[in-house]
Amino acid sequence: MATTKQSLKSYGTKDPLVKYTVEHSIRHTDVQKKLGEETLKMERGMMLGAPEVLQLNQNLIRSIKAKKVLDVGVFTGASALSAALALPGDGEVHALDTSKEFTDIGKKYWKEAGVSHKVHLYIAPASETLQKFIDEGQKNTFDFAFVDADKEGYDKYYEQCLVLIRSGGIIAFDNTLQNGKVADAEEKSPHVVAIRKLNEKLKDDSRIEISFLKIGDGLTLCFKK
Repeated sequence: MATTKQSLKSYGTKDPLVKYTVEHSIRHTDVQKKLGEETLKMERGMMLGAPEVLQLNQNLIRSIKAKKVLDVGVFTGASALSAALALPGDGEVHALDTSKEFTDIGKKYWKEAGVSHKVHLYIAPASETLQKFIDEGQKNTFDFAFVDADKEGYDKYYEQCLVLIRSGGIIAFDNTLQNGKVADAEEKSPHVVAIRKLNEKLKDDSRIEISFLKIGDGLTLCFKK
């Protein structure tokens, strides 16, 4: 599939070093680029995952030879598309969201990229779907999870994903810097407080190894022991 060196905006950054790294690393397919461009024209377009975050996810998925991925928070489908492109032909992306309107945008791009057979979409609250997977006996069967949904739900999703992810698998949390607000003790917005509490929890959680990266709006990688 054709690729392009032209990348999407990384959260509209004006940081010259971030621009430089993106311009010298991102390998979007033409389909990824088109999906990103359509999303960025939307009123809520900046909810789109940063390209460097999605590409790192792809590289991690390939590196651990993942076959079964959780995508918690689909929006217009860019993260699900990235994961599906990185998976082998028999790989599965289980994509969880509550919006049919936004996820319908992604469907046509999944089809155009030839990966729609890999993406299994669930329109329901993520915690309900994750619990359904647990109840069905899918514990320790997923290889990778990307969480980019409602921030107040992150802790619940973390505990559920820990049950579902195998040992050696990875849980990736997006937006864990909240535009720097997590470091501002005066910031009391519910979503910022929720992420701040999660960050405190993860730093000493003995069930995982952790990397907290300052890319995009913050990406935290949890490697399940």
